[in-house]
Amino acid sequence: MIAFSLSFFLGIYLFSFDHIMATSYFQIATSQFSNIKSCCSFDDCKLTTEWLLSRTRHRPKIAIVCGSGLGLLADNVSNKQTFRYEDIPNFPVSTVPGHEGCLVFGQIKGKSCVFMQGRFHLYEGYSLCKVTFPMRIFKLMGVETIVVTNASGGLCQDFKVGDIMVIKDHINLPGFAGQHPLCGPNDERFGIRFPCMSDAYSKDLRKLVLDITAELGYSNFVHEGVYCMVSGPNFETIAEARMLHILGSDSVGMSTVPEVTVAKHCGLRVLGLSLITNKVSLDYSREEKVNHEEVLQISKMRAEMLQNVLVTFIARSHQVETINNSNCIYSNAV
Repeated sequence: MIAFSLSFFLGIYLFSFDHIMATSYFQIATSQFSNIKSCCSFDDCKLTTEWLLSRTRHRPKIAIVCGSGLGLLADNVSNKQTFRYEDIPNFPVSTVPGHEGCLVFGQIKGKSCVFMQGRFHLYEGYSLCKVTFPMRIFKLMGVETIVVTNASGGLCQDFKVGDIMVIKDHINLPGFAGQHPLCGPNDERFGIRFPCMSDAYSKDLRKLVLDITAELGYSNFVHEGVYCMVSGPNFETIAEARMLHILGSDSVGMSTVPEVTVAKHCGLRVLGLSLITNKVSLDYSREEKVNHEEVLQISKMRAEMLQNVLVTFIARSHQVETINNSNCIYSNAV
């Protein structure tokens, strides 16, 4: 009888515990679902897009995301119009040195463009929805091509500091752990539930930029390769770097992949350029230590060459067939 009573009460306890845990899990899941919806809803994106388009005459077809220390890439813009991130509704704010925090509209070689002088990172505390928010704004504005640039560490032993890597593919390491910008409810007005990423980086755009770098005499320090994203903010341990190298990564950084994923989800063409600002150590006997100041210094040294590449690329981007615009584009908004 005592054994029966213990078993009975133990059963009641376990049932109650399971019920409490299930209820808690449901509440957490509901809360996360709610946060995702409110973080980057279509209405939020529409509001931000209309706010920008009502304040500029520019209707860019190309958007350039400037990585660490690469804000100088916007210096060649004519008819410039600048908006501080903190003034734009729903926009996050850059908190990292080397990211100015401005959205710059203007023209290069007669082509209307928009530059992000500074991006957002997972390690700043932003959700990936917020990190990638500008990509959806660009989609609604009528942008067709996204150029992402970044500063990264070279894993490939053939790479040298100052080399430029044309990104042909990426490894989304945080995505393996569930940190993915497309998790949560899918809005079909932006893209399909299960987008293909095998061609995330346009082959035609990569060929065009490789042709341009050859014409400019940059072939000796321009390579194609695979970029791997880690969440940061610390630089990689030697063991981590060795693992990434074995996985097939040629360079590693803390950005870019979420933006590319969302841009591709939105049906945009993507070109990725990665500036190798340091050699990642794979050897325990090496004593050099990477730091952010060194990254910014190398970025400034190569910024002029990247400018030359981008200016020529923008001028000749019409050579690549344009994509069809979606019905959700607000390029005619007042």
